[in-house]
Amino acid sequence: MDLHLANKVIVVTGGASGIGEAIVRGAAQEGAIPVIVNRRLERGEKLVAELKQAGYQCLFVQADLSEIDQCQRAVQETVDQLGRLDVLVNNAGINDGVGLESGFPEAFMQSLQNNLQHYYSLAHYALPYLKKARGNIINISSKTAVTGQGGTSAYVAAKGAQLALTREWATELLPHGIRVNAVLPAEVLTPMYETWLNSLANPNEKKAQIEQRIPLDQRMTTAQEIADTVLFLASDRSSHTTGQLLFPDGGYTHLDRAIHS
Repeated sequence: MDLHLANKVIVVTGGASGIGEAIVRGAAQEGAIPVIVNRRLERGEKLVAELKQAGYQCLFVQADLSEIDQCQRAVQETVDQLGRLDVLVNNAGINDGVGLESGFPEAFMQSLQNNLQHYYSLAHYALPYLKKARGNIINISSKTAVTGQGGTSAYVAAKGAQLALTREWATELLPHGIRVNAVLPAEVLTPMYETWLNSLANPNEKKAQIEQRIPLDQRMTTAQEIADTVLFLASDRSSHTTGQLLFPDGGYTHLDRAIHS
């Protein structure tokens, strides 16, 4: 299926690894021009070099999105370099383990600054260009926003707020034809996830336990499957879809996980 994404400028935050990288690669393969917004210089430069060598157009913007002025600069640099902005994929974030008992209020607020503020700031600064393009916004949230996790109040608060903003922006931006949707990954074997697994005493045993709780095929979702969902939402193939929360998670969040036990 042709997603009609050729020459569309798609900004992907946290675009140099994990789910973000999969979205960037998929966008390039569809003929779009991905903009990788990433804090780590070496990762961004390496991915851009690889994509350009393969003949794809792309752009790398190094930015620390916890700083509002850098969110503004990321949008401005995109438009200055490429002349337009069609899709914003808010993806960057980290589960920093700031829990109710273990985390002081100052740490909670800092986590919101790191995980939530840039979703709003980037959307705010991108909005004039999204209006021109009748573009769309895709917020990457997490199943923890609806299930909870325990020991990670700040991250879950940010992820829940992203869902609320998805519905709010979808409503507010209806007159401009801008669609806004959210994608909620559950168990995806990204490099960050693998780092967490490898910090445990028996990573393989823990991975097997998690996979057994995933109803469809008892396996983790791939980053590519998340990217495919995002790119469908980014395209005009989903032209009448807005304000929706999508769960490409093998049924993990909503199906009774006891059905395969």
